[in-house]
Amino acid sequence: MKPHIGTFLSLGSPAVAELAAECGFDWVLIDLEHGCESEAALPNQLRALSDGTLAIVRVSAPHSDLIGRVLDWGAHGIMVPHVNTAAEAEHCVRCAHYPPRGHRGVSRTVRAYGYGMRLPGDHTPPRPVILAQIETVEGVANAEAIAAVEGIDALFIGPADLSFDLRARQSPKSFDECVTGIVSAAHSHGKGSGILVRHADDKEKLKSLGFTWLAMDSDLSLVREGFRKNLETARSW
Repeated sequence: MKPHIGTFLSLGSPAVAELAAECGFDWVLIDLEHGCESEAALPNQLRALSDGTLAIVRVSAPHSDLIGRVLDWGAHGIMVPHVNTAAEAEHCVRCAHYPPRGHRGVSRTVRAYGYGMRLPGDHTPPRPVILAQIETVEGVANAEAIAAVEGIDALFIGPADLSFDLRARQSPKSFDECVTGIVSAAHSHGKGSGILVRHADDKEKLKSLGFTWLAMDSDLSLVREGFRKNLETARSW
């Protein structure tokens, strides 16, 4: 399967979101967990994206009202941090789906339905993409069960949180062992697997492991490194 290549958007800028889409990313992750803007900035970022770029929003927590609003505003899917059990994964799926699969509320006037120009009953609503983040020792242990939940599309590794949790709990498992186990769990249930890539040189190794959702760095990191590089160049004159 050809990997979906995306990037994280933390700055909350519609211009940056539009630029990412113009550059041809398959998907972007708009970050409400660690990003610089609140959910009030989300609608304008979603409007800035072209049709060819999937808009995935990382919610700060699996709250039903937040997940519903994100999808009502036109996001194609969600990423949920710190999914540790199959029950938590099932809760996320139910929040994102209408009955009978879930309990998402219906509104006819939201952006997802053209503010009332396209009624929910007139067509089958698109199935939201749901990425469950595996970021803890507990999540790694339950990766098989999480991947088995109907409606979860991919297990997405949070490398910073997972590395921190492994150290904090003095886990005997290495980070690489956890990564291999998560990818294997996802594949065994026909699900995708993803990870945030900070160094472009790692891309080929991660593709060979079977990752199908690769997020290449973030807007904030790219701006930071660009500033630093330019400053170093200027001061070397």
